[in-house]
Amino acid sequence: MANAIAKVPSLISSALTQARPKFNIFMKYARVELAPPKLSEIPQIRAGIGKLLSSAKSGAWKQQTVKQATLNTLVGAEILFWFYVGECIGKRHIVGYNV
Repeated sequence: MANAIAKVPSLISSALTQARPKFNIFMKYARVELAPPKLSEIPQIRAGIGKLLSSAKSGAWKQQTVKQATLNTLVGAEILFWFYVGECIGKRHIVGYNV
């Protein structure tokens, strides 16, 4: 038992050493991807929403490949999933939802 306790600091040190490069990569992408939009990006967002609405009206979504449709479905499911996770976090419990 004492031998195992003596190894804990070295195990923690090696775990931190191995995790640090991966954490730095995560932080590199998190700074870009998780940042809120800048004021200069709002016109691009409006143009993208307008393009999405016009393609939905014209039926351009019917011309997608199976791969594109699958990816769009997965993105939609992810958005829905995070919405429900946010709802559960806001309510602080799952009770009351048909899961």
